[in-house]
Amino acid sequence: MIRRNPLTCMIGLALGGLLVIPALAQDEETEVPRIVVTADPLGDRTPDEIIRPISVLTGEEFERRRAATLGEILDGVPGVANADFGPGVGRPVVRGLQGSRVQVLEDGLGTADVSGEGADHAIAMDPAHAGQIEVFRGPSTLLYGSGAAGGVVNVVSRRFSPDSGEAARVDGALSYGFNGRDRQGRIGVEVPLAESFVMRADYSGRRTGDFRIDGFQQIDQTAGNRNRLRNSSLDSDSASLSGVLRGEWGHVGIGLSGWETEYGVPENFDARPRELGGQSDDFERIFAEYVRLDMRGQLIQPFDWMSEARFKLAYTEFEMDEVEFEFERTPGGGVLDERVVEATFDNDELDARLEMVHEPIGNWRGVFGLQYRDRDFIADDPRGIERGFYVRPNTTRTTSLFLVEELPTDFGRIELGARVERERSSADDVIGSRVEGVTLEDGSFRPLPERLDSRTFSPVSLSAGTIVDLGAEYHLRAALTRAQRAPSAEQLYAFGRHTAAGTFEVGDENLSKETYTNLEIGLDRHAGAFRFDATAFYNRANDFIYLASEDDGTGDPVSVNDIGNRAGEGANAGCEPGDGGLCRLRNQLVFNEQANAEFYGLELVGSVHLSDGALPTRLRFSGDHVRGRLRDGGNLPRITPTRLGVGLDVSYHEWSLAVDLQQVMRQRRTAEAETETGSYRLLGFDLFWYPERMEHMHVFLRGRNLLNEAGRRHQSFFKDEAPIIGRSFDTGVRFRFGG
Repeated sequence: MIRRNPLTCMIGLALGGLLVIPALAQDEETEVPRIVVTADPLGDRTPDEIIRPISVLTGEEFERRRAATLGEILDGVPGVANADFGPGVGRPVVRGLQGSRVQVLEDGLGTADVSGEGADHAIAMDPAHAGQIEVFRGPSTLLYGSGAAGGVVNVVSRRFSPDSGEAARVDGALSYGFNGRDRQGRIGVEVPLAESFVMRADYSGRRTGDFRIDGFQQIDQTAGNRNRLRNSSLDSDSASLSGVLRGEWGHVGIGLSGWETEYGVPENFDARPRELGGQSDDFERIFAEYVRLDMRGQLIQPFDWMSEARFKLAYTEFEMDEVEFEFERTPGGGVLDERVVEATFDNDELDARLEMVHEPIGNWRGVFGLQYRDRDFIADDPRGIERGFYVRPNTTRTTSLFLVEELPTDFGRIELGARVERERSSADDVIGSRVEGVTLEDGSFRPLPERLDSRTFSPVSLSAGTIVDLGAEYHLRAALTRAQRAPSAEQLYAFGRHTAAGTFEVGDENLSKETYTNLEIGLDRHAGAFRFDATAFYNRANDFIYLASEDDGTGDPVSVNDIGNRAGEGANAGCEPGDGGLCRLRNQLVFNEQANAEFYGLELVGSVHLSDGALPTRLRFSGDHVRGRLRDGGNLPRITPTRLGVGLDVSYHEWSLAVDLQQVMRQRRTAEAETETGSYRLLGFDLFWYPERMEHMHVFLRGRNLLNEAGRRHQSFFKDEAPIIGRSFDTGVRFRFGG
């Protein structure tokens, strides 16, 4: 049997497509609306004019991708995957990096939540309010600092736009998903109260039951519950109120928003007696909410030398509880015995940013600015400090200066940029914890430090890039970036059981900065019926921080009890009744470690217009491959498998149909104590009806995972506990009146 390397297959398909597809294309120019990338500091460039690899979802493509979580929306975008473990959490993974290395923004400022390092933590955002999503692939610390070492995802709403219609407008959506009884709704209102002032209000909500899957929930399960993802239900609500004052001088807006969610961490819950097929007799649910105050503004020509000044400010108070529901086993499936709050998280965060676009200096035009971030974070066990903790309370303050300059040339454009940060992180003392420490693989003991010194980091990021015009249809892009990232507070200060994630995480207060040297080369065809964008990248990371597991000798990761004891240690030795469950080895032991690493890969997306007339038809294709490994040998964990995709769009009068097929390859390259993940295929469709008499309304029917695959996402911490959602159908309507 011949084994074909996924990367070789991808290159072959890409080259074959680039050679064959132009012969099939009906070479007809189509009018493409101008799309401005709002997260770009210069503020007026389209994706085609930006050197860094970027994907922008808007218009019809965004409508086709709309989903309830950010990761689900972006899954399949070249270089971007979803690290979900059910419908409650959908975190984007960019080129194999996730968590605190992928900066998620809402209208240009970060979401102040705790999703950075907690695999079970949802991003505090409802994408139902979005009108456009922008994804910068690759290191973007130059733009948004340490949290953007892997990429940036900016979710754009219309809340602070100075543009509005002359009359009041109402828009919204209603939908129902048959898998999980997934009910979603959104309503938005825009009212111009005067020529210079507009008010906007928005609300969305979601309610679901448990979702259906194909087969058993756990990867090694052979008996018990089937075809249901236990504890996957969720409730979510979000609302906002904003006002914008506008004039020839510019505009300023202020808004208040809130978000609240409850979702389960899927577990194989079945509290019947073991002899009747019972499994876990407890499960975890997460309750989270925030209140956020935003201000946005733009001043036009505030000084002779400054053409534009933009300021952004957000203050967020975020709270989250991880709650364990414990049951008594009964033949009927269990009776709730106790509801225990095992961990609480509080995150108060201020984020402020000022961007100043200067008048051209010679032929150079550019923007300089500053950003300030103040984060006050607490994670605690409300039962008392003697119960242990996940991350000790800490504060982080970051001040940054940045500059981006662009020079038009005879062959295209040159861009240079720099950013300097100063970040100080301080942690509270922890006295009296019942967690004494953990035993390391070599038998030595690492004690829990009661006191830690403050840490100060000074990341510096530099970039240089160019776009070369190859005739009227092609661009060649090249960029070299040197990016630095300070370790997150969770990576520095974690030392304890992270309940809902099922891990016992150990940080390292001596971690140093990560340094990335990233080279990008891209070629795109941006005109004509046949278009494509291909990118190759190599990212060399020094002192890369990753969560490492330890092999227990059988290929499985080492697990410890709630206070860090291994099998045979401490309270595990007896396991007598009354030990409080301390003998249960239910937490995977993981360490924040540093090593030199490298990432490299390919990304490809394209389309070809096949025919016009009564049945316009377009073929789409995409693919990506990323390889993440330690330079001294070994693989990095949770690296996204190679993926290939093809789609077909067909229109007929008031109807539009899109069909997509994605092949997710098997992931054989695994880290220590990590298992392989099998391949699977995802087949889906989107059918839209645009009634001719109702210009701003459409009805949709979409199907996902039509083959009812039981695939597992290798990039997810919970892949062994939760497969992807089974076959699902959703139907609904989107509408707009007035304006």
